[in-house]
This record gives sequence, structure tokens and C-alpha cells, in this order.
Amino acid sequence: MRKGFAIWLTGLPASGKSTLAATLAQELAKLGVAVQVLGSDELRKVLTPEPTYSRKERDWFYEVMVYIGRLLTENGVNVILAATGSKRRYRALARERIEKFVEVYVKCPLEVCLARDRKGIYAKALAGQATTVPGLQEPYEPPEAPEVVVETDKHSPHECAQKVIGRLRELSFLEPPAGVTS
Repeated sequence: MRKGFAIWLTGLPASGKSTLAATLAQELAKLGVAVQVLGSDELRKVLTPEPTYSRKERDWFYEVMVYIGRLLTENGVNVILAATGSKRRYRALARERIEKFVEVYVKCPLEVCLARDRKGIYAKALAGQATTVPGLQEPYEPPEAPEVVVETDKHSPHECAQKVIGRLRELSFLEPPAGVTS
């Protein structure tokens, strides 16, 4: 059985991970490539309906997310993990356990993320109602050697998705476009 690939979109809250995941899934579908998006927001609603965002809970949550991603890819399902994953060790665990793994750094300045803040994450932190927001009270550890870096403050979601797709082709995770031989 062909194994699936996993793409981890990592970046600060409000950097554009969910938007990029949706756009990337649409662009891959146009190429006939099905993917399952595992967004941390949706997964948290099921796994931790009343999240505390403690270190212990985050460690557990990301370990479970990697486990689900591995199960899916081992069974031929392509996966997009759209999750902050603020610690490098979370993403290193995925790289270690998932054979076809791509880390995408969704790079966006904190000021832009603060301005975007649709979910009110930063607003809660600044009001003292949240104490563990990556980028503010908790450090976000950017990737040291991601396969792809996209800058969502400079490029559209479509442009970012195309950059990721190009890298998937370079890694032979996707077929080259019709009429192109490698």
C-alpha cells in the first residue's frame, strides 16, 4: 500500500495556518490528490473540550495529533496538520514517526498576527484572560530547517499553497504536472 504524506503547517496563532490548510486542500483536490485536514482547533474540541493549555496537556495533545497523523499516513491517507506546535520537539516527533513528512513554516510577524486575531486569542492574553499564548507569554520555537517557508503577510494563500505543492513535487510526494518529465 502506498503511504500518505503529512504536511505540518506550523506558525504563530493567526499566522494563516487554517486558511492555508483549506487552500492547500482545494489546490491538491484539483490535482486529484485527496487530503485530510487535521486542524488543532477542531481536534481540540473533541480531545480537550475544556482546554487548559497547560504544558502537560499540550504535550499530550500534540503526541495524539502525531499518532493520528501517523495512523492515517500509514494507511495511505495524505494529511495536513494545521497546528501551532509551538515546540520544535512536537514537530520533531512527527518527523521521526511519519515517513513522508514535510514541515511548513507559516511565517508571519507577530504584529500582523495581532491585527488578524479573528479568534480573539491575543485579545484574551492581553486582557489577562489567557496566560499561555505562544508568541506572547509562551515562546514559539520556529523551525530550524523546514522543507518550506511561506510568508503569509507577503503572499496570498494561493501563492503559498503553490509553493508547498512545488516542494511536494520536488520530494516526489506528488506526480509532476502533465507533460513534464523528471
